[in-house]
Amino acid sequence: MNNEQRAALNQVANGNPMGDLATNMGLEFLEASAERVVGRMPVKGNTQPYGLLHGGASCVLAETLGSVGSALHAGEGRIAVGVEINATHHRSATEGFVTGVATRVHGGRSLATYEIVITDEQDRRVCTARLTCMLRDAPQG
Repeated sequence: MNNEQRAALNQVANGNPMGDLATNMGLEFLEASAERVVGRMPVKGNTQPYGLLHGGASCVLAETLGSVGSALHAGEGRIAVGVEINATHHRSATEGFVTGVATRVHGGRSLATYEIVITDEQDRRVCTARLTCMLRDAPQG
């Protein structure tokens, strides 16, 4: 990630664009712009009882990446709030990292929609998600 992308990312949510949940899950950003956000997350620590990547963890990764893209699209003084997410889980992941790529599908004044493709380390699709965020002015104070 270059310095310009880092600076843009740090403007989102007062320098903590992920929030506590995504931080605790080990998510890290690799690239960030309004058009495309890339991040990865370890499978270990984010599994369900059978040792497979938890579907909810995939949704956290997808919503985090799409929300950051939406906030970057919205611009300074505005916020993005997720209003709808759907996810299709194609295959399991049991080790290593999964990588999510959020690509803007629609960027308007009041809504932004991103498609998020999550793959394993062998570049096999694990999950496809779509997130829509409402864009609004940031609350005062």
